[in-house]
Amino acid sequence: MDRRLDVMTLFDLQPGDAYVIRNAGGILTDDVRRSLAIAQHALGVEQVVLVHHTDCGMSRLDDEDFVARLARRTGVRPTWEPGGFRNVADDVRAALRELAADPHVPGGAAARGFVYDVGDGTLTEVTADTAP
Repeated sequence: MDRRLDVMTLFDLQPGDAYVIRNAGGILTDDVRRSLAIAQHALGVEQVVLVHHTDCGMSRLDDEDFVARLARRTGVRPTWEPGGFRNVADDVRAALRELAADPHVPGGAAARGFVYDVGDGTLTEVTADTAP
């Protein structure tokens, strides 16, 4: 979701080259999984790539605190979890493992994950089995 990350330029893509799904923290929500399943089963998408980034606001978000504050402000506790995390590379690894286990996303088993450094513009590949 971060505006500092231009996925099209980063991967040298042209309009029409890729479907891009963006959300806060790159969280594998039910809707993201639904969109990936549709992309793969109905639209012919074969490859899945996850890109998270450094200096992500979600890495500083405490889920319970956020939910409590939101409930106080609105009077209603959300039914969803925010998905805060502490380490961006670890979060990518966990997401890759989740995708590999998802029977509705066949490309999940071969998905690739990356961390984009917003400071210097580098892209580092992260695999599900690399140590933190």
